[in-house]
Formats: sequence, structure tokens, C-alpha cells
Amino acid sequence: MNLKKVYVGMTGDLIHPGIINIIKHAREYGQVIVGLVSDEGVAKYKRLPAMPFNARKNVIEHIKGVVEVVKQDTIDYIPNLKKIKPDYVVHGDIWRTTQPIIRKQVIETIKKWGGEVIEIPYSKGYSSNSFHHYLKKIGTTKEVRQERLKRLLESKQTIRFLGAHDGLSATIVENANMRINFSVEEFDGIWLSSRTSAVNKGISVNIDNNKSEMNDLIYQVLENTTKPIIVDCDQITNITEAEYISRTFERFGVSAIVLSENNNNKISEIISKSKKAQVTDDFMLFIKIENYKDVQDMIQRVQSYINSGADGIMIQINSSNKSNISEFCKQYQELKIHVPLITSSTTKAQMDETEHKKFASNIIVYEDQLLKSVIGPMEESTKSILINQNCNESDKKSTSMSEIISSIHKS
Repeated sequence: MNLKKVYVGMTGDLIHPGIINIIKHAREYGQVIVGLVSDEGVAKYKRLPAMPFNARKNVIEHIKGVVEVVKQDTIDYIPNLKKIKPDYVVHGDIWRTTQPIIRKQVIETIKKWGGEVIEIPYSKGYSSNSFHHYLKKIGTTKEVRQERLKRLLESKQTIRFLGAHDGLSATIVENANMRINFSVEEFDGIWLSSRTSAVNKGISVNIDNNKSEMNDLIYQVLENTTKPIIVDCDQITNITEAEYISRTFERFGVSAIVLSENNNNKISEIISKSKKAQVTDDFMLFIKIENYKDVQDMIQRVQSYINSGADGIMIQINSSNKSNISEFCKQYQELKIHVPLITSSTTKAQMDETEHKKFASNIIVYEDQLLKSVIGPMEESTKSILINQNCNESDKKSTSMSEIISSIHKS
């Protein structure tokens, strides 16, 4: 019996023939130990895995030839290799181009005890990325979308949401991503609000049209995206409306709603009644703080909201309240019970994500940046057409219709 140790690192998110082929070859060299990347590690490198770690581990353990599955905290192999000291590391040869630095580190490390790296030819057409590409085209279910927010909060220290104001802008949020070093930077979810929806349609915000307008916007976003949705419902001020919104938006597949305290002395009761109205444990209710003058009073109010069932606390940071909020966040983290903290900031606050993280933010929200970014270019386009009495110059600076249509179908 071959007792040599063979290490295979993987995310194991979606099992396809390429993974089976790697394990099949690996077991020819000895006993296969799979280093399964943690949820946080996968989320940082690629995306939130379709299955949580324990589910992926259970699947991998039942593949023929696998004798053990160990957690690999990140895509960095080295800590596990030093601990296990395998005789071989088996990997697909595609990492020569996709992960050259990691490959080099693995080769140099395993050589120290006489180990060897075995590279298996890439199984063309099979990868977790291609399967996710296909699944994204199919879409998602409301249950999968809804639970995704809680899974993200469990898997990542900080997540980011970007505001959308219609189906097209939501599609842009859905598809936006950049690879920076070994991490994929993207928006984890979509932020919707009655204010941006109304402004986008050129109408005023009021409670009477708020429900139908928001319902229409949510339908558009659900149709075009798969990421979790948070809806800012700061116009809701009474118990009946809050219960209705909670039930309705939960049924749609929205992950969370935000209610504002708005100096409302019934807000704790609104929270309690709204939470009782929900059906699933995945739907969340956040409370937006409006008064930042007295830090101790903020702490007391927040404790009351949490005791009433609030799943998160939102604060909006500007240049005038920044110091008070900083002190609030320090004291908030010391509470025995605290829920996720959601932060957004104005342009005048001049905060980057590093500062948000210093405030112990769990969700960073960019509320209306996409809507604000379209006004200037549209005005410039109108001026160009009037001045030149043609659209030639305007079109040079614009996105073509074919590009717009392509972005809608991009994944």
C-alpha cells in the first residue's frame, strides 16, 4: 500500500470532470489529502461559494481516493504544506498562467523536504468559472438570493453594496468586477432606495407612490440580477406600513430592508412587529440612525433596537458627525451583543474603505453614485447636439447601443 501523502488544493465549489480527473491522477501517487479553501478564502479570491464549507467538505470526502479533507484558510498553500509535509502536490497545469506566484511558492516550499509538484493537463471546457457563468445566465431563486446576505456577512469581514436606480444600472452593479493581485474586487449586493428611484423617474418621493414605485424597481432588479438586495425604506413611519413592507419584500426575495428611526418613539415596536411578520430567518431588518449628537444616547437607542429584534444598525457619516460616530463605533464594539454595522458616507466626509473598516463596518454602502454619475454626461450630450446641430461629437463620447445591449447579457 502506497502511504505517500499527496496534497490537492481546491475550492471544491462545483464538482466537475476536471476535479475528478485531478483526484484520479493524485491517488496514483499515494493517499490524497484535499486542502479545501474556506468560505472566506474563496469569497476573497473568486466569489461566495455556491455551497458553504461543511457542505463542500462532505461532498469531497465521498469522492473515491480522498482519505482526508483539511481546511485551507486562503489560497495560500504554504501553512498547510509546512504542517502536512506531503510528498507530492498535484495541480492542474493551468495555474502556470492563472496563479504563477502561488505555483512558484509551492514548488520552492515542497522542495525543502524532497517533495515534488505534479501538474495535470487542464481539462478544457470544465471549470467552476464556466459553470458559474452558465448558472448566472439561468438566474437564481428568491431563497438562494435572500440567504446570500447572511452568508456573505459570515464569510467576509466587510462587504460592499452599490446603489442602483433601474434594471440597467443594477445589471452594471451585478457585472462589475476587477482582479487586483490575488483578489476579485466586486460589489456584493445591490442597494435600492425610494429616493433614487423617484429622482430617476423625475417625480417627488412620497409614501403614496412609494410602494408601487419600489415594487416596480424591485421587479426590474430581480429580473436582471442574482446578488442580494437591500432596500432603504426610510419613508415608512408606522407599524402597519412596516409590517406590509416586511412581508411583501421578504416574499419577493429581498435580503434586508432599512427603516429609519426618524425621532419615532414607536420605532422599537415597529421593529418588533415587523420581525414577527417575517416568515424566514434569512430576511433582515436594519435601523438607520438619524441623531448623532449624543454618543451615550445613541448607544442606549441602539441597544433598545437590538433588543427589539433589529438585525443591523446603519449610520451615515459626514464631516460634521465623523468624530461622534468614531466614538460611537468604539463603544458599540464593546457591547456584549452587537449586530452588523452598515455605513455610508457623503462626499464631504472624504472616506475610503480603509476608514470605513476602522469604524468596524460590516457593510459599506455607496448609495447613489451611479445615479449622480449620469447627470453630467447627459447634460454635456444635450449641449453638444445643440451647439453642433448633430450627434457626431456626442456619440464619440457615448456608449453605443450594441455595447449597452452586450453589457446587459454580460456575466
